[in-house]
Amino acid sequence: MISGFIAGLTYPFRALGVLARTPRLWSYVLVPVLVNLLVGVTIYVGLLFAGFRTIDAIVVGLPTWAVGVGTLLRALLVVVLLLATGFVLVQFGVVLGAPWYTKLSNELEWHQTGQVLPETANGSGGALHDLWLALKYELQKLALVLLVGIGLLLLNLVPVVGQLLSFAGWIALGATVACLDFLGYALERRRLGFGERLGVVRRSMPASAGFGLICLGLVSIPFVNLLSIPLCVTAGTLFFCERARFAVDRQKR
Repeated sequence: MISGFIAGLTYPFRALGVLARTPRLWSYVLVPVLVNLLVGVTIYVGLLFAGFRTIDAIVVGLPTWAVGVGTLLRALLVVVLLLATGFVLVQFGVVLGAPWYTKLSNELEWHQTGQVLPETANGSGGALHDLWLALKYELQKLALVLLVGIGLLLLNLVPVVGQLLSFAGWIALGATVACLDFLGYALERRRLGFGERLGVVRRSMPASAGFGLICLGLVSIPFVNLLSIPLCVTAGTLFFCERARFAVDRQKR
């Protein structure tokens, strides 16, 4: 079990090697990163100038000894907006880069397995139906986070032990969601429902636990996450090709 967990931790680093050896995949990584950077810089600069004008309006009537308050507020605004922009880009980065990440995952799976991809990966099926399935999946994922999250919040009422269990639970929940997100491109091609995807994650344990944990850590680092999202998409497809697809086959039997 320990070796499986450690193997799961290595996938982002192995994905980096795969990308370095496969130049034809680079465009699927660089384009969404540039899009995210452009959106991030635009949001950050726009909010920063708006915030500076607001601070100037607040401190204009203050006495001269309070000029340092304006400087402190400016510095605080720079840091807060930096972190907030990074967090927002993580939440929407996968959506903004979805067209390129889908192609990245398709190309990588074909390259790794040499097998014909499921028909849905080639663009067949109704667009509205695909949109409904994606929306339904996101709502189910949100419901999971809310239900488990409420239970974890209640655990905090228990002194010490409950708080430790709650912290561990939040880490486990975050790792599970990360696992679902980055395995999602390959699993979506198989038209798997939410419960089936959770089953794949469970059957791939303990490797999926290590994979989800390392991906959670990478996407939690501000601005490093702009590079780590495509890296984790690559790692998720690699993980699927080597491990999770066998769990899918067992699930279908």
